[in-house]
Order: sequence, then C-alpha cells, then structure tokens
Amino acid sequence: YTIHVAGTNGKGSVSHMLASILREAGYRTGLFTSPHLTDFRERIRVDGEMIPKQKVVNFVSKHRKDMEECELSFFEMTTAMAFDYFAQSDVEVAVIETGLGGRLDATNIIIPAVSVITNVGLEHTDLLGDSLPKIAREKGGIIKKSIPVIVGEKSSAYNLVIEDIAADRRSAVIYAEQEFECRRQQREGDVQVFDMIRTRDNQQYTLRLPLLGEYQRQNLATVCAVADYLHENTPLSISRRAFVEGVRDTTLLTGFRGRWQRLSTEPTVICDTAHNPDGMRHVAKQLGDITSGKLYCVMGFCEDKNIEQMLCSMPKDAHYIFTRAESRRAASAEQIAAIATELGLDFEWQSTSRQAVEYAKSLMNAEDTLFIGGSTFVLAEILPQ
Repeated sequence: YTIHVAGTNGKGSVSHMLASILREAGYRTGLFTSPHLTDFRERIRVDGEMIPKQKVVNFVSKHRKDMEECELSFFEMTTAMAFDYFAQSDVEVAVIETGLGGRLDATNIIIPAVSVITNVGLEHTDLLGDSLPKIAREKGGIIKKSIPVIVGEKSSAYNLVIEDIAADRRSAVIYAEQEFECRRQQREGDVQVFDMIRTRDNQQYTLRLPLLGEYQRQNLATVCAVADYLHENTPLSISRRAFVEGVRDTTLLTGFRGRWQRLSTEPTVICDTAHNPDGMRHVAKQLGDITSGKLYCVMGFCEDKNIEQMLCSMPKDAHYIFTRAESRRAASAEQIAAIATELGLDFEWQSTSRQAVEYAKSLMNAEDTLFIGGSTFVLAEILPQ
C-alpha cells in the first residue's frame, strides 16, 4: 500500500506523522520525503531508519549507466532508489511525498490507497503556473481513478479545480476540516496538546504532538482524516492506541527535524524550514506572539523564491542578520539587501550561516529570541549532523 502526499506546505509534517502512526500500528513502513537537511539518506527511511550508505552505493553502481543514458534528474534517480529499497525491505506500506507539483512528478507512477493534498499556495510559479488554480491543477494530477483525495485546507481559490479533476476520475473529495475539528490547542512544555473531535460521531481524541508550530493544527487535522479513512475503508487497521502514540512519537520514530524546532533556551533559539510566502506567514504570526526580549532573525533565501513576500510578513521590529548558504541556488547579499532596504528593515550581513548564528548570539540577552530560517540550506548548515 502507498499513501501519496502533495501540497505547498505541510506535506513533510503530514508524511512523517502518518509514517509514525503506521509504524505504531505494526506495519513495516517506508517513508520518502525531500529535501534532506544534513544527510541525503534522510530522504529514504524504513521504520525510521535511514537507507544504509552501502545500499546507496550499490544502487548507483548498478544503475548509473542506465540512469545517465535516460538523463534522469537527481530527484528521479532518488525516487527510483527509494522504490527499489522499499521493495528490497519488504515494506508493507509506504508514505510517498511528491517532490514538485504532482502531475509530472517522478513519484506519480504509484496507485495509492489514498491521495492527499495538504494545501495549495504560490510556489514554483515558473514551473507550476502563476495562479492558485493552475498550481492546484498540477497538484491535483496525483488524483487517481476511483481513489479518494483528502484535502487539508479548503479554499474557494482552488476547491473547484480539485473537485473537477476528482469528478472526472470518479474520485471522492474529502475535506479534512469537515471530518475533524480542533477544540483545544495548547502548549505544555515541549509538546502541543490537541483535542480533536471526529465530527460524524463526536468521538474525541486528545493528541500530544512534539512539533511546536501553531500551523501544525491544520496538518494534524489532515493526518486525522487520512488515518481515519485508512482504518475505515482499507485493509489497514489503525487502533486508537497506534494513532495516539504514533502522533506522540513522531520525532522519535521518524527523525523529523526543522519544524519550529527549539534548539536552546536562555536565549531561545528556534528554527523552521518554511521557505515560501505561505509558510513564512505562519512562522511570522507565531514570532509575533513572542512578547519578551528582542527578536533576532538569521535568514538566507534561495534566489528563485519570492523573498520580498516572505520578508513582508516578518516582524518589522526584529534585527535581521542575513547570510548566504553554500548553494548555487542561494540569493546573493546584494539581492537580499536591496529588498530589505526597500522594506525598511534593520539588518546587517554575515558571510556564512554559522557565522551569522554565532554573531547573533553574541548580541543577545537571556530573554531574547533568535529565529533561523528562510531556506532549508541555511538550516542544513546550522543543525547538528
């Protein structure tokens, strides 16, 4: 069995939570996600364990000539490696995250038990289209004949597009927020506690999630709807215990990192992989709720992202230390400075991600907060290996 997950934001969180739940339910579970943070092998996991280095070497050695002749992209090669490894590992169910879009994505050769679209936002407009309906059509390309699609976030901007594709393929559309309602969301130490109500019978689930982003509320509703669908409509059995414990143990069982992750306290250091305007709006809202001390932000960006829109939503009273990750896709100092100057931000520049973080810490008091983000490449350079 496979579960296919697409979406602009949240697909990583949803995929990791689902993999954790399925593992708790007793299934040998594969998980394919991207990008990685510090190790390529993070992308391909079986029961939480990364693909062994020797398996990567063996696959490339065996198939390199054919892959080069076919002119496969990096992501296409990685997808082939994941599917091959899952087959070798006797995986019973695999959670497969799309790389880009959906319709033409390398992962879109599977026939899943259910398709999932977390949401649709403006991203990769050069490849997916310059409007939400156009991007929704690309992501809706993962919908298969007579296989339901679960949509995490409803929107009048793209609902009809997804419904039209589903109708053409005789597939049901299930909106997560109509299936589950969140009655409580509160922080308790290093976890969030949610009371989720299943609307059809008012069944309540109290769930403890070790992911601290406020935006996880929507992701969790999506996960609830998917797990409920799998249990009720497929041979996959997910007990209440497996569901509750799978959510609780997401980071423990999958090695998931970088989503509103607190790296230290006094001063508080937080990082998040949000790297597009929709994701950054959620992060900015949560940063805006911090009332103690001064906010410092170490940020770098990819040059192909809408940097202006991302920075527009960020707090105006923060002190920004911009940097450039060691990636050919990273935006230059000049590009970022021009935008920050136009927005009237208080900023300076450090040449590397690590230098930027150390410099920010040297300016901070115990009650201050440091946020690190803007690009997964920046996080990759500051997170411990």
